[in-house]
Amino acid sequence: MEISTLFIGLRLALGLFELNSAFALNFCWDGVKQSAGCVVRADGFITDASSVKCELLGTARPPAFSVDGDYVIGGVFSIHYNTQTVKHNYTARPEPLQLLKISRVMVFAIEEINKSTKLLPGIRLGYQIHDSCASVTVAVHAAFQLSNGLDPVFYTGANCSKSMMAVVGESGSTPSISISHVIGPFNIPQVSHSATCACLSDKRQYPSFFRTIPSDQFQAVALAKLVKHFGWTWIGAVRSDSDYGNNGMASFLDAAQKEGICVEYSESFYRTHPRSRIQRVADVIRRFLHLLTLSREPSPPRQWIGSEGWITHPDMLRFTFCAGAIGFAIQKSVIPGLRDFLLDLSPTKVAASPVLTEFWEDAFNCRLEQSTKVELIPYKRVCNGSEDIQKLQSPYTDTSQVRSDNMVYKAIYAIAHAIHNAVNLQFMKGNILFFCTIFVLFSQMLTQLKKVNFSQNGYHVSFDANGDPVATYELVNWQKSESGSIVLVTVGYYDASLPLGQELHINRNLTWAEGSTQVPVSVCTDSCPQGTHKVLQEGKSICCYDCVPCPVGEISNATDSSDCFPCPKEFWPNANKDTCFPKLVEFLSFDEVLGIILAAFSVGGACLAIITASVFFRHRTSPIVRANNSELSFLLLFSLTLCFLCSLTFIGAPSEWSCMLRHTAFGITFVLCISCVLCKTIVVLMAFKATLPGSNVMKWFGPPQQRMTVVSFTFIQVLICTIWLVVSPPFPMKNLTTYKERIILECALGSAVGFWAVLGYIGLLAVFCFVLAVLARKLPDNFNEAKFITFSMLIFCAVWITFIPAYVSSPGKFTVAVEIFAILASSFGLILCIFAPKCFIILFKPEKNTKKHMYPVETHKHA
Repeated sequence: MEISTLFIGLRLALGLFELNSAFALNFCWDGVKQSAGCVVRADGFITDASSVKCELLGTARPPAFSVDGDYVIGGVFSIHYNTQTVKHNYTARPEPLQLLKISRVMVFAIEEINKSTKLLPGIRLGYQIHDSCASVTVAVHAAFQLSNGLDPVFYTGANCSKSMMAVVGESGSTPSISISHVIGPFNIPQVSHSATCACLSDKRQYPSFFRTIPSDQFQAVALAKLVKHFGWTWIGAVRSDSDYGNNGMASFLDAAQKEGICVEYSESFYRTHPRSRIQRVADVIRRFLHLLTLSREPSPPRQWIGSEGWITHPDMLRFTFCAGAIGFAIQKSVIPGLRDFLLDLSPTKVAASPVLTEFWEDAFNCRLEQSTKVELIPYKRVCNGSEDIQKLQSPYTDTSQVRSDNMVYKAIYAIAHAIHNAVNLQFMKGNILFFCTIFVLFSQMLTQLKKVNFSQNGYHVSFDANGDPVATYELVNWQKSESGSIVLVTVGYYDASLPLGQELHINRNLTWAEGSTQVPVSVCTDSCPQGTHKVLQEGKSICCYDCVPCPVGEISNATDSSDCFPCPKEFWPNANKDTCFPKLVEFLSFDEVLGIILAAFSVGGACLAIITASVFFRHRTSPIVRANNSELSFLLLFSLTLCFLCSLTFIGAPSEWSCMLRHTAFGITFVLCISCVLCKTIVVLMAFKATLPGSNVMKWFGPPQQRMTVVSFTFIQVLICTIWLVVSPPFPMKNLTTYKERIILECALGSAVGFWAVLGYIGLLAVFCFVLAVLARKLPDNFNEAKFITFSMLIFCAVWITFIPAYVSSPGKFTVAVEIFAILASSFGLILCIFAPKCFIILFKPEKNTKKHMYPVETHKHA
């Protein structure tokens, strides 16, 4: 019947609303109002204004509160709550006094806006607040009435009823959905303060719906993250059998599944269900549902996690056995001046409003003299409306927990800002018709509501593409006071706008069920074999744990192991991960491909150096060999041979002698090599100087001095290596950190200072040699050797500069491979750049191997 009535009502609305697609306000900026006729618009025809007469079906319901204005805002709230159950229980909605307070907050916000000089200056807002009596049918009736106007008969004259610019309400999701189905097709904005169903974010079904309270989709995610935060993996879920409860639970179950939380059961109930049904549900969920049932029957302590729908409800706080409950609540707010407004109820105001009269009589347990309920309550004392409301203790006067009230407050301000922007836009466009009449279409209101972005009393108000605000919640904890009563304590917050993983913050200690300070445990167990451990199963609604194999490097040797433990340092798990065996030992050996390749290049380089020396020895009397101290050339080739061969000491299992030999041999042979190149560079410079008239520089750097220079430079490196070997020599070690599953045998440096001193000395000589070679590179053609030395030292420096980061970052045996590569690359660079051009001339261009070519007649002009 409810659905049929709704559909019939919709068809009736389609006929009536074609006459109300736009709203015209007779208003001038100078405050002078002009009269204008109502324009009746219908699809396909225009009728004579004097002949149109439309009547509403049924009886019009007068609003609970109403004030006329230039723009009127509608409100639908459950001020009365008619039900056979009078006592408070878990299923009860807010008391009439509380929803009266919400309607009064709407009045307060509108009057505050009317006094403002910045928001809608010179414009007065009106309101019509209807009581839905917690009935969907009455709420739909109120929606029709707000949409079409208040008068039962509509005339196209100056007394046409005004339609609403927007509607605030309803408190519940189900009536809000019904109202939206009525007014949504006509683009009439609806802003709810308390409807949290995630379904209302669907703009295809509810295109004109907005809300100042976050969607249950956000709350569901927040609750799932809260459960996950405390490590609870096994929970039960309870919901109300309504749009709010069913859609909210669907969102929570989806969020819980993504977090890997097991929901043992999900039960529903509704306030109108018979007690037998509630008892049956309570039995199914182990008395988890009905609080009164739990309060009468013994039950183990349970940790309650509440949604914003009940966690801060004053009537729920009297259930002390729920102490320790936690949940998310709408942010507690402060609205300046609200308490004074709520208490400002003069006898005249009370007498003028039947709702306020009823409130007064209920609050002070009396009857006013003019009350219409005299026959019903003749036994009550008579009051005159002058009772002291300041001393009244009721939800109406309590402003210490302003939560839902602020949602209404923000909704009114959002509508006011939208009207303000729409009017300003029309005024700037010059759309002023019918003697300063400004038309504001519902579509314009929708557009401006989507754009509102402001702050009021420190609270930001804006809507996303779905008409939802930014989701922020307070985390509250039910804690017992010294008197034994339950008090709400804010222990944290949740902000969905923060980065992922940082939304939930807990900044105070919590009190759990039965006053415990220890986080309760909510898990179940499954039998897991050895080699596995218990891990939360994802994607299942009724589950506890999955048996998951132990992570890499860990084992479990007991059934139902809650965790795995790592093997000793030099051991690794077997395939079943229930025992440990010794790790494999790894090093750069001659048996693997990389070792074979490097060894081949090492031997090949040594052979190349020997072949080059043979060529030079056979042609030792030729000008090109004798051009630059053939003795240095043979010594350089000998040192290069040693450089190639010393790389072989890096391959194979490290031992004490190989660790000491590899670095010292490398350091000494390379210094010998660079010393020879340095002397050859100096000889080139001296030879050029010797060609100048009257120069005798060669006698100061002849063969004896050259030999002495090579020996001196090499001796310094020998001294460095000796000190290194004496103080802290390299030694073999087992590297257990680079790879978890195997051991790397390598040579530890012993002293990093010694190692870098050896490299530093080589680098110093190389840089010095490179600088001299650069200075000599532009000498006449008969001294081309300087260019070849420059290229060789450039390659040498480049290789060893790149070696440092590669050496530091390479893992395990690849560190050794990098060092061997640097030795081979720099050695090949020297032999190819310095000796390859000479060998080419000797073997393939013998005509250039003459004194005439080496020493051409050239005139040097010097002052």
